[in-house]
Amino acid sequence: MATSSYKEITLNGLWKNNPALVQLLGLCPLLAVTGTTVNAIGLGLATTLVLLGSNISVSLIRNFVPETVRLPAFVMIIASLVTCAELLMQAYTYELYEILGIFIPLIVTNCAILGRADAFASKNSILPSALDGFMMGLGFTIVLIVLGALRELIGQGTLFSGMDLLFGESAKGWQINVFSDYPDFLFAILPPGAFVAMGILIALKNIIDEQLKAREQKNSAEVVVGSKRVRTTGTIS
Repeated sequence: MATSSYKEITLNGLWKNNPALVQLLGLCPLLAVTGTTVNAIGLGLATTLVLLGSNISVSLIRNFVPETVRLPAFVMIIASLVTCAELLMQAYTYELYEILGIFIPLIVTNCAILGRADAFASKNSILPSALDGFMMGLGFTIVLIVLGALRELIGQGTLFSGMDLLFGESAKGWQINVFSDYPDFLFAILPPGAFVAMGILIALKNIIDEQLKAREQKNSAEVVVGSKRVRTTGTIS
């Protein structure tokens, strides 16, 4: 696959076809757990690992699985990877696992993962599939982190609180108190605030896309100036 194709895969995952902002997939966990940044990072990492592993696995078996059992096979692969992610979180980040609760097992039903397995990994070789899974997961994680940071900042006046749940005791000092004596703004922390914040992010992306499209059209509009013809008459000696 050409280098330009890898570039296209990267842009699709991070921006043009972002699973959260464009495809609007996986919104249930995205809106539910992004009350803080650490929750967003935890869910984003788990989702990215499952996306990467499922795309690679599906690409490996794509020529050996009959069409009739393709989707059940994909679901089994995804469920196995989600179980591995769940066990890892129970072993190393148990408190964060308890906070995320049911949304870790529910990664199995995330349409973004099954969609990439069926639409891309089942039709491409290992390297493009791995890149697609990683970039789609990274794009999803970035939206999670931005949404979590925005809700935490508006709701609590802090950033990176509770990072020790994911990165250990050394991360306790990472919390930034942006506003001192800040009264909690529950609307931002509760689900309605998640819908409003997500709408703002989608609107910003659409505005940026429109501006980029207008700039591209302006740059591509070339004014072709024809050469002037000089007509001469008479005899040239």
